[in-house]
Amino acid sequence: MRIAVPKEIEPGEARIAIVPETVKRLGKKGIEVSVESGAGEGARFADDEYKEAGATIEPSVEALLAAADVVVKVHRPTPEEIAKIREGAALVSLLYPLLNPDLVVTLAARNITAIAVDSIPRTTLAQMMDVLSSQATIAGYYAVILAAHGLPKFFPMLMTAAGTIAPAKVLVLGAGVAGLQAVATAKRIGASVEAFDVRKVVKGQVESLGAKFIEVDMAEDAETKSGYAKEVSEEYKRRQAELIHRHIAKSDVCITTALIPGQRAPILITEEMVRDMRPGSVIVDLAAEQGGNCALTEPGTEVVRHGVAVIGFLNLPSRLAVHASQMYSRNMERFLLHLAGDSGLKVDFQDEITRGCVITHKGEIVHEKVKELLSRKGGA
Repeated sequence: MRIAVPKEIEPGEARIAIVPETVKRLGKKGIEVSVESGAGEGARFADDEYKEAGATIEPSVEALLAAADVVVKVHRPTPEEIAKIREGAALVSLLYPLLNPDLVVTLAARNITAIAVDSIPRTTLAQMMDVLSSQATIAGYYAVILAAHGLPKFFPMLMTAAGTIAPAKVLVLGAGVAGLQAVATAKRIGASVEAFDVRKVVKGQVESLGAKFIEVDMAEDAETKSGYAKEVSEEYKRRQAELIHRHIAKSDVCITTALIPGQRAPILITEEMVRDMRPGSVIVDLAAEQGGNCALTEPGTEVVRHGVAVIGFLNLPSRLAVHASQMYSRNMERFLLHLAGDSGLKVDFQDEITRGCVITHKGEIVHEKVKELLSRKGGA
């Protein structure tokens, strides 16, 4: 099996899908890896490191993609990249197919087996393949660093000759992987931390990190069977808004991470809530990629509204490209070895992991949720 790793062309992207250590381990399994020249530079991996690990360096992206059985990327491909991938090959990358149905149609038309690693089921077997979790860990950590940089206060409590400095108060909305990492990082540097999530099962995880879990006084729980959050009732939303408003008004920092797969991120912070925050406070909106959890978030930038900095930067994992690439690459290694066949990836729909993340195969859209979406849109 021949794997191709092209350079990421998304503006600002520094990650690479496969790092040299993974090339070496794949090589021991008889899997050949070709890398576009210079593809690893953003993550500080030189061509010579790839050569030493056993990869072939290809200066021509056209030749690279045309010869590959499997193309492995971080970002979804552009139409120009898709046109260069040979028909019948497989593509493994982040695709977010429910948000990009037109991309899915294009991949099917090119007879490319499209595999969305963002759709890998969150099961025990697939844990080591879970790129969303690995990259969310980085985003949660870096969100705290951004907040600390923007906040005109110390994070930890300090005993000084000038008196005692109280710790910063941090509120984390959403206690998934990114949220829990934000909680842990904020606690690690001395902040007083509270966290909220619609899924009551995470209460123990939040408290185990030394933070306080705040919750709506209702029996309703919003966790799906796969562990994601789902929509809640209107009454729950009303009480949730009141709870968040009370706590955000006392907070110096709010980090938001709430996402619903395939949908726009829910608005958790209204303009009124921002107006009631302390001047100089910071909001870091990790849901900016899907519109944002704050009504005032402008995806891709930082704005100041009512004296509060609202940070909606995109693609935070790329800012820590070395470790982000290493983690993504290790996920890819486990995933590729799970699906590896004699001459390419074997697509076995009896396998739960395969069934969950293969979107197109043999010129057809095979993922049920994507087919349903396109059917509603009249596109399939």
